[in-house]
Amino acid sequence: MILLKASMKKNILLLALLALLPAAFAAELTTNIEYGVAGTNHLFLDASVPAGTGPFPVGIVVHGGGWASGDKEHDVAPMEIPLTAAGFTWFSIDYRLAPTHRWPAGFEDVQTAIRWVKAHAAQYKGDPQRIALCGYSAGGHLVCLAATQAQPDTRVQAVLGYAPPTDMVADNERRHGLSKSLQLLFDLPPELTPTARQTLAGISPIEFVKPGLPPFLLIAGTADKTVLYSQSVNFQARLRACGVPCDLLTITNAQHRIMDWHTFDPHFEQTIQAWLVKTLGSASGSSNGR
Repeated sequence: MILLKASMKKNILLLALLALLPAAFAAELTTNIEYGVAGTNHLFLDASVPAGTGPFPVGIVVHGGGWASGDKEHDVAPMEIPLTAAGFTWFSIDYRLAPTHRWPAGFEDVQTAIRWVKAHAAQYKGDPQRIALCGYSAGGHLVCLAATQAQPDTRVQAVLGYAPPTDMVADNERRHGLSKSLQLLFDLPPELTPTARQTLAGISPIEFVKPGLPPFLLIAGTADKTVLYSQSVNFQARLRACGVPCDLLTITNAQHRIMDWHTFDPHFEQTIQAWLVKTLGSASGSSNGR
């Protein structure tokens, strides 16, 4: 059951899927809450709050779209449903997009959202000491980078990367040049010059892995041609080499589009739900994260 407080309609698929959840997972959805201002741009998020008193662990959802498209309402249901089922308060955010806004605008917005959630979590029955970042594709890149480059005011306790590009140099080497998305993001030509390589390394989460990071869960399809499965395999290896807990949920034969993953693994969201509860607990529960 979902209660809508705002007039703007949320993703229809999300509502339909949430309606299938047991009544115990009732949540109240509020849309278009301002979490920051960047220049003349007002930044908004949606908030889902479970029934009950809390405090609940918290999820921050970051959509994909190649850093240039997408929003907080579309193709995010597979990230939101496990959070709802696990009894989390969650926030789905919009962020500034290329080419109107070049790097690091969107990344800075994710950091702003983390700070806002920490400051306001209690108003939404959330626990600011138990926050999970969840991001798909370009959003997965943003949350992995935010976690690996976190300062005390942006540190979180868990990270879920759905098909995240984590080694931007390797990804563009196999393309034999900068992807169109990254050309737009940085206003660079397609050639993979030394300067471009340095730029890509500077935004690659794999380059910033170190001991003491929070637990990670990576979810990736073996047939993904947009973000290769090896991106998650290699990132997991680097994290584990530094003593950082990292699980990899492999979806065999799945390609990149997250909304199709049920075709290949009808239960992947339940697996994610179990990981969330194990890592961050439930309402008023203790955290196993860092």
